[in-house]
Order: sequence, then structure tokens, then C-alpha cells
Amino acid sequence: MHVPSRLGAVLSLGVQLRVLWLAAAVEVHTSKEVAAVNGTNLRLKCTFSSSSPISQHLSVTWNFQPEDLSSHEPVFYYLKEPYRPSAGRFKERVTWDGNIARHDVSIIIWDLQPTDNGTFTCQVKNPPDFHGTIGEVRLRVVQKVHFSEIHFLAVAIGSACVLMIIVVTVVIICRHHRKKAQEKKIKVADTELSREKEILKSTEEKEASPLED
Repeated sequence: MHVPSRLGAVLSLGVQLRVLWLAAAVEVHTSKEVAAVNGTNLRLKCTFSSSSPISQHLSVTWNFQPEDLSSHEPVFYYLKEPYRPSAGRFKERVTWDGNIARHDVSIIIWDLQPTDNGTFTCQVKNPPDFHGTIGEVRLRVVQKVHFSEIHFLAVAIGSACVLMIIVVTVVIICRHHRKKAQEKKIKVADTELSREKEILKSTEEKEASPLED
């Protein structure tokens, strides 16, 4: 008769322990996905919340998994003080930019490269809160237009504009000269016509003079 009651007590204890475990867990918050331009620097933000006061033994672990899903690589570690990686792709390319008192454990990645495409994970342990969520942020490094390409594009556009202006100017000048030439021809033709009329009139007057005598 006591077995069901004992089973209920065990189940109730299990539920309570699970609730206490969830309450004691560390929650980590990061952006789901970020994008940055090749060659720039990026702050990977990561914050946390914990039911326990901040411990002197609080630790932060940043790892990285490339897009090809190969093995995880260490990025950064914090325990009382920051520790940068001594080897790997992030050697001398990552610095601590967090503030433990403000529950901020962010880092900065310098000089981003296309090979940095992948997923960064941020894990915080705050004894006695050893368990909890792990923050994940996917990074996309996009290519930027080099200055030489921008310069070339600007020169090409500028040259095209100058060429267009020159062509339009030449066309306007040609039309102006053509109009002047046509006006000159018309003026010359009118002058010759006037002279012919005067000569014809003079001839007619001379021919009429003898008849009047």
C-alpha cells in the first residue's frame, strides 16, 4: 500500500530537482546570425544570466566550427582573466571586450576572412551553475569592393561622361557652323539675285531709251 505513495514522492522529488536545476542553469544570449565585410573587425556579442551571484570561478569558452562542419576550434577562454589562443586561425586576431559585472562576455574578431565563415559558440559556467544553454551565432563574411575597383569604376564613369559632353559639344558646334554656312549661302544667293535684277532693270531701261527718242 506504501509503494504508490513512495513512487509519487520520488516522482515529485524528481520534478522539484529538475525545477531547481533549470532555475540554477545559466542562460546565454547571442545573435542568431551576423554579417561583416571582409577585412573589417566584428564584435561578437554574448551576454548571460544566472540565478547565482557571479563567482570568482566563472569561466567563458568561445569555440568555432567552420562551414564544412569539421572539428571545433578554440577561439577564446576566460577564467579570472582573458586567455587568447596560442595557435590556430584566431591567434592574435581575437581580444576580450566583455564586462563580467554587466554579464557581458563579448569578444572582437579582427581582420575577418572568408575562412571565418561558420558558427561561433559561447558557453558560460558560473559555479554552482555549471549547466545551461550555449549561445550560437553564425557568421557570414561578405566580400567588399577593393579601392582599385572603385577607382577604376569611377574613372570609367567619369571618362564616359566627359566623352559624352565632348560629343554633344562637337555636335552643337557642327550644327551651328552648318546653320551659319546655310545662312551665308542664302545671303549670297539673295545678293546675286538682287544684282541680276538690277542688271536686268538697267538693260531694260537702256533698250527703252532709243524708242522714246
